[in-house]
Amino acid sequence: MTVAAPHRREHRQPASGAPGGRAPRGLATTFVGYAILVFFGLVFLYPFVIQIANSVKTEPDAAANPLSPVPDPVDLTSFQRIVEGTAFPLWLGNSLLVTVLVTLGRVLLDSLAGYALARLRFAGRGAVFAAIVAVLAVPGVVLLIPKFLVLNQLGIYNSYAALIVPLLADAAGVFIMKQFFDSIPRSVEEAARIDGAGTFRIFRSVVLPMAKPALITLTILSFQGSWNEFPHSLVAVQDPALFTLPRGLADLVSGSLGAGTQYPLKLGAALLATIPVAVLFVVFQRYFVRGANEGVDKE
Repeated sequence: MTVAAPHRREHRQPASGAPGGRAPRGLATTFVGYAILVFFGLVFLYPFVIQIANSVKTEPDAAANPLSPVPDPVDLTSFQRIVEGTAFPLWLGNSLLVTVLVTLGRVLLDSLAGYALARLRFAGRGAVFAAIVAVLAVPGVVLLIPKFLVLNQLGIYNSYAALIVPLLADAAGVFIMKQFFDSIPRSVEEAARIDGAGTFRIFRSVVLPMAKPALITLTILSFQGSWNEFPHSLVAVQDPALFTLPRGLADLVSGSLGAGTQYPLKLGAALLATIPVAVLFVVFQRYFVRGANEGVDKE
């Protein structure tokens, strides 16, 4: 009897020496991807580097080498001139007042409006939400003249009320909060309602703490938007004592300082105006990203 020899399987190693022969290609793709990210990161950061460098240059050096990222020599007198020679402290105080009040107003009013649209049943709710979405599609510049006419008719033109009241609520904030409240299970509110809690109590004690990521996102967007708001101040005030930072910086750039480029002074003022928004975003960045990711996951 002849016994057949057992079949032997031969294991062939990939010619490249790596599993599947894909490691070198994957490594090259990763390297190219990171190289592209670094390149575009440097492209976006370069204007900020130029801003910082020119703010600490002397006037002749900034005029002769405006695109050089290295100041020669380093001169900090521009910041002293900003504080002592311009109305920058006044503009800063006005911006802080307007921004804090507008941010608080938007967080409160947008949250209330978003919760009402998400949970309450009333006639015309769909039409109201459709109108809010439609407002998002309207360019802000189209509303400048109507804003001026309304402020003038109400008798609050050229006042702090004109800077603050029209910005206390915005359609984007209402939309963000409404969408987030829609994602919260109704069973949580029903349990609180069984215990005897009213609508406002449920909103304040149950729903609002769960909306922390959306509230932080809204706070950052509201602070940044009101801090950088320029077109509205053009039609709201004309008194230099009521100018905010964007309006004051525009006045500097337009030539109110006299002859010369005065790059260190202008860019130094712009740098100081950028710091509060940058600090706020860095501090709350993880909450902002977390809120965006939760919104994507729930979709």
